[in-house]
Amino acid sequence: MSPNRYPARVDVAIVGSGPTASAYARILSEEAPGATIAMFEVGPTVSNPPGAHVKNIEDPERRSLAQRASEGPGAGAETVNSPGAVKSGERRARPGTYLLQDGYAFPGEDGMPVAAMSSNVGGMAAHWTAACPRPGGKERMAFLPDLDQLLDDAERLLGVTTHAFDGAPFSEVVRGRLAAAVDAGRSPAYRAQPMPLAVHRRQDGGLVWSGSDVVMGDATRENPKFELFDESLVTLVLVEDGIAAGIEIQDRRSGETHQVAARYVVVGADALRTPQLLWASGIRPAALGRYLNDQAQVVFASRLRDVTVEHAPAGGNGTLSEQSGVGWVPYTDDAPFHGQIMQLDASPVPLAEDDPIVPGSIVGLGLFCAKDLQRDDRVAFDDAARDSYGMPAMRIHYRLTQRDHDVLDRAKQEIVRLGKAVGEPLDERPFVLPPGASLHYQGTTRMGTADDGESVCSPDSQVWQVPGLFVAGNGVIPTATACNPTLTAVALAVRGARRISKELTSSLLMSKSDNRLSK
Repeated sequence: MSPNRYPARVDVAIVGSGPTASAYARILSEEAPGATIAMFEVGPTVSNPPGAHVKNIEDPERRSLAQRASEGPGAGAETVNSPGAVKSGERRARPGTYLLQDGYAFPGEDGMPVAAMSSNVGGMAAHWTAACPRPGGKERMAFLPDLDQLLDDAERLLGVTTHAFDGAPFSEVVRGRLAAAVDAGRSPAYRAQPMPLAVHRRQDGGLVWSGSDVVMGDATRENPKFELFDESLVTLVLVEDGIAAGIEIQDRRSGETHQVAARYVVVGADALRTPQLLWASGIRPAALGRYLNDQAQVVFASRLRDVTVEHAPAGGNGTLSEQSGVGWVPYTDDAPFHGQIMQLDASPVPLAEDDPIVPGSIVGLGLFCAKDLQRDDRVAFDDAARDSYGMPAMRIHYRLTQRDHDVLDRAKQEIVRLGKAVGEPLDERPFVLPPGASLHYQGTTRMGTADDGESVCSPDSQVWQVPGLFVAGNGVIPTATACNPTLTAVALAVRGARRISKELTSSLLMSKSDNRLSK
């Protein structure tokens, strides 16, 4: 047998294993079943099935080991479990992620001090909150007439529901109080409501959080022409005669380098590493890495007033006691922030020892703010320096504009108002998390309608200058969003995957026709 564990040639090579990369694998498995597909992930497999959310690992020690294994070059560093701990001023990543070692801020700029990534099969979908709100107003891509259908498809792939917390004792209390504060003047779609979540309940009542495993589904796992390769660093996209021709891989186990030819290449790493790979490959459109945007995040905490519940034990093994559910206050163009309200594992501030806490009654409120998009906000790459993986080092240039500060000031006022509406605030002032904390980085491989230097890819996610090369992930989103971006990014991936599926199917039919004629 050949010592090379990789195939020599495939129809589609997919770089990354997060939810958007997995959406390509799923749609191709469903709609182009004859296509050979190979997926490559730099990190290890940390769950069974591969790509599952680590919250589904019930044993806390095993869960912690899975998170550590996802932290790549940052493994072993201290992490922070709750946003409130950031108040100490320490620069820490969340469990399962790791921070940029350097290049995250420059003099006179805000930078992204806590810009983070994860390296594991499943990507950030092994660690996320699973919130899947739909974009609204200016968050939407007006040039996509089929956006709503694509969002429907994305909800199917992610397993999205608004009923995961039906029956939770405080969910209606929280929603009702939020509704009284925000619903006036809003159309029904933009009123306070349960957060759409990529989560479902087992027959025994336990929660199962969706990861990339759910996106892949049985259609991908049972596809004999699909293979997943972990601990495989893709270092180059190969281009021949201006067309994508395959990838070059470093086997992280052996250190050897291999090439895999491919008719199509999909790069779905993340909004930082996808443009990094294109840059390293000499694919450098004018908009690459630009329009980088994070969602400035304001957090606050309140204690629900006038609530009691019988037989409500606190959550065990790191889980929530599931009393309050997850509430959603949608973004509007007039109020350009998106609200997420959910119970905390514990009070973020000390309470008196004789002050009993009703399980689930301490709720955290977070408002994510839409960014004032700027071309100069960008991730750049230094060919003279290398990161921990040997790739061109990232250099983040990022500023909050006066408009951003104005929106943040409005968000701070609004979150205090909402906090008082649902209960008694536990602190006097809201806290603004440092840039990068949302993990919702977007724009660096943005979609557009023309190759005009302001976008990297077409409405089908194909890189303008390199036919056969597609990009996926939050970086493709071209608009300023405040809502969690995963659902939107998966929807855009569905569109790109269908473009490839259509071309592959047409090519296969033509090949069969030619064979018949030759006989």
